[in-house]
Amino acid sequence: MITTAAASSATHAMTGAERFLAACRREPVDATPVWFMRQAGRYLAGYRKLRETHAILTLAKTPELSTEVSLMPVRELAVDGAVLFADIMLPLEGMGVSLEIQPDLGPIIHHPIRSHADVEQLHEIEPEESVWFVLETIRRLRAELADRAAVIGFGGAPYTLACYLIEGRPSREYSIARSLMLREPAVWATLMDRLTDATIRYLRAQVAAGAQVIQLFDSWVGALAPADFERFVLPWTQRVFAGIRDLNAPTIYFGTGNAALLESMAAAGSDLVSVDWQVSLGDAWARIGYDKGIQGNLDPVRPLAGLQPALEATRDILAQAQNRPGHIFNLGHGVLPQTDPAVLARLVDVVHEETRR
Repeated sequence: MITTAAASSATHAMTGAERFLAACRREPVDATPVWFMRQAGRYLAGYRKLRETHAILTLAKTPELSTEVSLMPVRELAVDGAVLFADIMLPLEGMGVSLEIQPDLGPIIHHPIRSHADVEQLHEIEPEESVWFVLETIRRLRAELADRAAVIGFGGAPYTLACYLIEGRPSREYSIARSLMLREPAVWATLMDRLTDATIRYLRAQVAAGAQVIQLFDSWVGALAPADFERFVLPWTQRVFAGIRDLNAPTIYFGTGNAALLESMAAAGSDLVSVDWQVSLGDAWARIGYDKGIQGNLDPVRPLAGLQPALEATRDILAQAQNRPGHIFNLGHGVLPQTDPAVLARLVDVVHEETRR
């Protein structure tokens, strides 16, 4: 057991939801909470079975199926958070965007944004109409889980959504989107305004439906220089977090390759910052500040490599966290498809056992 003066010496046994929410608020917990990004996905046999007969968007848009997929990792791994099975692109359809999700590739935008006129075609989202299935899934999860695990809602951050809309498909550099951002700052600002307003409405609807925690995915923000992040991204991200701050749902800000941006990301206004494995958790937390929670940061390749490599890094991360209030154990990115679920289940047990207060 790792001990520190900051840890509570006597904490009652908690449900997964209690543990998760307390950690988000930097309150005493009985053990460090755990969940894994992309935990409802391709590494699970039950999910692969459903995918034999259902497309990804069919699963996401059918509450019965989405609920079942979301519950799988809670049942099989005993994680403390249940992230809803959805996609960050879903609210864009409600704005008039035609898209598809291609397996093993990702989102494809049929008519990418290239001009101010294209931005003007985007309209206001009405969540109860356009993403009713997401909200219904959240309601079902709350009813099914009964506090066994916290329900994690999420949305795409304006920058990452803008990258997809402009590029038209996943990219390594997002050079088309970043070029438009630099060349046409007025067009960029208008697009970011539209996406920020939509994201706030979408996330508020999720919390109203029962989401207990909200994670904002800024998956591609690591491609930016710090100065560009602060000018072209941070003001709108701050608006998102400010726009849901009154809802009493803790927030997590996630981005990959974000080591150079940690201080700026911490300034966005979330309760926790999620960090990847390219920076040590101890260094990252010192830079973010101990008055803010931190999520992470196991390399997803470790569980793929097997139990011993995963345990070695997990124990190092726990040692760096020192049982400070506000740590949620997670991967630095999503579960890789060939990962053995038994390894992840063992990691959950180890984190709980070795951080028991």
